[in-house]
Amino acid sequence: MRRFLPGGLGGGRGVALIALAVVALWLLTGFYRVDAGSQGVELLFGRWNGTTRGPGLHYWFPSPIGSVDTPNVETVRTTSIGFRGGGGGGGDTRAAARRDVPQESLMLTSDQNIADLDFTVQWKISDAGMYLFNIRDPEQTVKLVAESAMREVVGRTNLEPLITAGRQLVADQTEGKMQEVLDDYGAGISVQGVVMEAAEAPAPVIDAFNEVQRARQDRERVQNEADAYANRVVPTARGEAAKMVEEANAYKEAITKKAEGEAARFIEVYEAYRTAEEVTRRRMFLETMTQVLGNANKIVIDPAAQGTSGVVPYLPLNELNRPRTTGGQGGQ
Repeated sequence: MRRFLPGGLGGGRGVALIALAVVALWLLTGFYRVDAGSQGVELLFGRWNGTTRGPGLHYWFPSPIGSVDTPNVETVRTTSIGFRGGGGGGGDTRAAARRDVPQESLMLTSDQNIADLDFTVQWKISDAGMYLFNIRDPEQTVKLVAESAMREVVGRTNLEPLITAGRQLVADQTEGKMQEVLDDYGAGISVQGVVMEAAEAPAPVIDAFNEVQRARQDRERVQNEADAYANRVVPTARGEAAKMVEEANAYKEAITKKAEGEAARFIEVYEAYRTAEEVTRRRMFLETMTQVLGNANKIVIDPAAQGTSGVVPYLPLNELNRPRTTGGQGGQ
């Protein structure tokens, strides 16, 4: 060292100052920065010692004693199950660039049918330390957990709701099951969502299945039309029946009242007849003759009259009430 540094190192004091400077520079390398959306995982001799969650400048033992990893925990990662390649569009039509993986997509439903499902899992890191040290392969773990959870949920679901209106419910149940399993593993992963990319019957039987679906839709349509017809006709028929019943009751009531009135009148006539038989007989005769001869043309003949065959002239007062005819025609 004296050969390279003219004047020497100034004795032991100079060596000590240089050593202190080197140590100071080494200690300064222990400062590290955690960006927003990241966490700092502090390692001591390669062992996880703690996690720094807040962004900013922090300090930890410098290398080789300590080290720090700062993975991003806000980035949403995506894992595909049942297919490889292609963009997720959320539709049932698979893109040309996508390749189906039957070993992952074919699943057994509760009604003993086979469903072909393609879905993606969106997830991010919730705890960087647990994510890095509690599971060996996070990507593969998420994939296997997602496939297992989906098979469990599909095994409790019938095929028809799975590929129609019940798809979102299956996705939500799968998300909850995945989060439960990952928490049990201590994976430090938060599942953000499960997106059903495709849910349909397997390709070899898709035509037959679609035919069955169309038949079911026709059955529902005919059933709805029949229900609508019944809802329209049955109330009308009931109204007509109620009307007929009311009319029958009214007719019954009228006939009954009329019969009761006739009976009461007959009883009154009978009682009057018992009181004054001759007067009542004559009155009844006159009333009957009035009804019989009231509207008839009458000629009065007196047997005791002399000449003219006993015809008695009388003034036809009822003829005066008849309307006059026109055109030169006269009344009799």
